Amino acid sequence: MPIKVEIISPEKVLVSRDVDMVVMPGEEGDIAAMPEHAPMMLLLRGGTVALYDGDTVTDRYFVGGGFADMTPVRCTILADEAVPVTEISIDSATARLEELTEAWDAADKSDAARLEGLMAKIQSVRAEIDAGAGN
Repeated sequence: MPIKVEIISPEKVLVSRDVDMVVMPGEEGDIAAMPEHAPMMLLLRGGTVALYDGDTVTDRYFVGGGFADMTPVRCTILADEAVPVTEISIDSATARLEELTEAWDAADKSDAARLEGLMAKIQSVRAEIDAGAGN
């Protein structure tokens, strides 16, 4: 019995199909959604979502954070940004990482909220580079 997965970015629906399992990057660690999973909502960190048919990964998508809503029959991922791993531009991601690193260096170190936001973006771009390099 498969589970219906949807990966939705602000621009479009990237995926809407049945799979055997979805492994996604939760804030607290990777988590798998499978048929009959207990209902759950969770925050996502930047990382790779892997779609499985049987024991085989059939597709991988990078998500730059967001939310996942899991039910026993469905997993809906609302991503801040999402792209197939095969479409990641390492050059573009590396340039964004350099810009964020410069912003971090220039940031007021007493502004905890600003530093936290920058760190989350830096970690997401690093995950994007890792996903693209592993492609």
